[in-house]
Amino acid sequence: MTAHKDSPTNGLTYADAGVDIDAGEMLVDAIKPLARSTQRPGAEASLGGFGALFDLKAAGFEDPLIVTTTDGVGTKLKIAIETGRHDGVGVDLVAMCVNDLLAQGAEPLMFLDYYATGKLDVDAARRVVAGIAEGCRQAGCALVGGETAEMPGMYAGGDYDLAGFSVGAVERGHVLPYLDRQSAGDLVIGLASSGPHSNGYSLVRKIVEASGLSWGDDAPFARDRTLAQALMEPTRIYVKPVLPLMKAGLIKGAAHITGGGLIENPPRCIAEGLSAAFDWDAWPLPHVFEWLQNTGGVSDHEMRRTFNCGIGFILIVAPENAEPVLAALLNAGEAAFVCGQLVAG
Repeated sequence: MTAHKDSPTNGLTYADAGVDIDAGEMLVDAIKPLARSTQRPGAEASLGGFGALFDLKAAGFEDPLIVTTTDGVGTKLKIAIETGRHDGVGVDLVAMCVNDLLAQGAEPLMFLDYYATGKLDVDAARRVVAGIAEGCRQAGCALVGGETAEMPGMYAGGDYDLAGFSVGAVERGHVLPYLDRQSAGDLVIGLASSGPHSNGYSLVRKIVEASGLSWGDDAPFARDRTLAQALMEPTRIYVKPVLPLMKAGLIKGAAHITGGGLIENPPRCIAEGLSAAFDWDAWPLPHVFEWLQNTGGVSDHEMRRTFNCGIGFILIVAPENAEPVLAALLNAGEAAFVCGQLVAG
């Protein structure tokens, strides 16, 4: 075939510009089985289309409201990149979104991710997406799509960033919090965190730097684990143990303890004129937070507004419902405890 006279015969390609289309296709092929493993009623969880459909009727909803959230993993990713520990950050990404849905009483249905990098490392990206699929399985939602963007010049070397997007639903009239049902004397139940989760890692990294330790050194606060292993523990996902309690009408309010810690997040689920009075002696400060506080010389107030301090999620319950709620959570394998109560003012 004769080339058009105006067509260059040996011009630049996308690969010459630093974008590897073949690598992107390899990644899509690698993650298709991961997406299929997250299928649930209402979603086929297949990749390749221009959009994803969800059948709310097939999922059992009658008169639902749609709830959406978006979030990232923050500078915890820097540790993943520096240490090559990519497997858990996908769980973090899902957790940060679906726990927010849960705080409004919504059931997570679908999840999508955005992965941006300067140079696509197919193995690292596959490990990240495998973590996303694991998080979706823990939350009971379907991984229905995503976007991988290779952007040379925007990100250096093996750097990458993640964003997550989740869609949930809740029946009309069951959106949390129930502000008009709250009163002084209601109890605050805390669900234990697995560590700092995905918040405060700019401060974490600064404290580690000041400590003189490297990521491969033994963690001073965790037996038989390196510092990287201990600090990269994925965020807990609370959907499966908590959602049935919400559907049973036992929960008046809930908060996901993320950035802002135990100072700024609880007021988001508490009625005006009330506040949460925490009993700070009701649970021991986990060793990781003790080490961060002591090594960094961080004040109690700064700890409580930066980190979750051992509580990843809180529930507001009537005193008469505290016992059955705690029993159900403990039976589901959660470490849960009364950590305060609502007071006037």
